[in-house]
Amino acid sequence: MGVRVAQKLEPEESREELGAGQIQHNSLGTRVCSSWEELKRLATAWDRILQTTASLTAFSTPEWLGAWWKGFGHGKQLVALVISDASSKVVGLAPLYEDPLQGPLGWRLRRLRLVGDGSEDSDNLDLIFRSGYEEACAQTLLDWLAQQSGWDLCELNTLPANSVAADRLLRHLKARGWVHTIRQRSCSVVVLPDSWEAYLNQISKKERTKINYYMGRLQKRYQVCFHKCTENAELATCLESFFELHQKRWRLRGEQGSFSSTSRREFYSEMARSFLARQWLEFWLLKLDGRIAAAQFGFRYGDAVFSLQEGFDPLYSSDRVGYLLRSYVLKQLIAAGVRRYDFLGGKDDSKERWGAQLTSYLDVDFAKPSSRGSLYIRLKHDANVTKEWLRAHLPSSAFSLLRRTYRRLHATQVGL
Repeated sequence: MGVRVAQKLEPEESREELGAGQIQHNSLGTRVCSSWEELKRLATAWDRILQTTASLTAFSTPEWLGAWWKGFGHGKQLVALVISDASSKVVGLAPLYEDPLQGPLGWRLRRLRLVGDGSEDSDNLDLIFRSGYEEACAQTLLDWLAQQSGWDLCELNTLPANSVAADRLLRHLKARGWVHTIRQRSCSVVVLPDSWEAYLNQISKKERTKINYYMGRLQKRYQVCFHKCTENAELATCLESFFELHQKRWRLRGEQGSFSSTSRREFYSEMARSFLARQWLEFWLLKLDGRIAAAQFGFRYGDAVFSLQEGFDPLYSSDRVGYLLRSYVLKQLIAAGVRRYDFLGGKDDSKERWGAQLTSYLDVDFAKPSSRGSLYIRLKHDANVTKEWLRAHLPSSAFSLLRRTYRRLHATQVGL
């Protein structure tokens, strides 16, 4: 994982040169929405930005972010910046919220994050800037932040590596001499061809053989039914079955599981309803002899499907129910014209066997120069560098012990 602290540009690299473009940022206006009801009134303008900006995904929609805010926004303060042009047309949204951070020496830092971040449910978050306005909107956002005193640092996590908005923001952070760090984290995506046969040729012979063998065996053992949830009347029942399947596996490991959280259940329920209404929901179940044995929850946006969560009944683990449900779903998606199957964050063998390729997200932290936030960012950077050095030079057992000890000490210091 590469981390760097940005340095100031040389004098000749002026802000005017970086700001050159057809749209002048000083012609844009700003206002702040401090409640979701206020922000929701901009849904039509928000949708217009999404329709004209191909790089934005479902994670930037009012449906996703609104459901997340309903589930996780209790007690949080929304600070959503709305950017408009001279004709009052909305051309940019920066949906931020306040999330205080316990810093070193007992500091309580005032942190801004993107709505959707903080619960480990969202990837592909981004600044919602209309295509062609990214340069001007990035400058306008930084101009606005420069005038505000109520924040110490800003964390923008899981930005797509190819985000135009992120690229423009980083250029102007550098031009202004603001302290910032960039970290990369892995994510995995399968590029799908236009036929199932072509896809099978993309994966190994071993995987092709396994799909045919286990599917044939499953159909001999059970009455097999693959079902996609498409009706609102069945959604609540399907979700409860999905939550229970996911939880059952983790309880066997002695862990709580994601859906022990009532906030997360509320988030998924709200998001699933709105996605189903937009015909984005890709919620699939596998039934064996009428009993739900596996479920996979995802959604389609454009020609991409994002795989979000899954669960299966451990009683059927030897039947490879999760594996077979994914193969069936992939076959249906290819036929429906889907060309990207996104596993989202992380990398592992289970994703690579489906032909997943590695790409990355960017985590960007920044603060004004000579501020408490900038000092925190530098300390965090140095700590990350030290951690990576220790990881590379210590035996794995020693590094694990050191990490566990640090976490216990940190929990004690912050009163957890």
